[in-house]
Amino acid sequence: MRQQAESGRPAITVGWRSAGVAVVVGLLITALAWLAGPSLLATAAGADHRTVEATVTDPTECSDPEARETVRFSDDGATRQGILSGCGHNKDETVRIAVPEEPAETGGEPMLVHLASTDAGMSELGRPLGMALLVLSCAAGGVYAFLVVRGPRPGIAAGRLA
Repeated sequence: MRQQAESGRPAITVGWRSAGVAVVVGLLITALAWLAGPSLLATAAGADHRTVEATVTDPTECSDPEARETVRFSDDGATRQGILSGCGHNKDETVRIAVPEEPAETGGEPMLVHLASTDAGMSELGRPLGMALLVLSCAAGGVYAFLVVRGPRPGIAAGRLA
């Protein structure tokens, strides 16, 4: 049953139906995001790189902003040199690096490599955390829609200002 507001216009009665619409819309958005796949909430893992062990042959201090270290690693049985964009390692320290799956021919020059721990890609928590944040945002949107449809509560607003 609709009630008359003090202004004479009919007030909107907020019931389970309006809350149910917000819940259904939130579930629909979550289901569509789930069906869209992992690329929606996280980037795909870098499949064009593989991780190998390398030995630092020429360490660099971290005071240089363009610090690059030289590393030696084994690639398909052949020993190769690489330039690692990093600093602070000790000589003969073993580090894990990411090298291209299909390395380009460098003509004897060292190839550019990076630490495996800084490799961009989808972490194990990327998708579940993204889905949890999406569900939370849908719930917050539903609560906000409920509050907007309900409108101000006359007794509470007047009591706080007095």
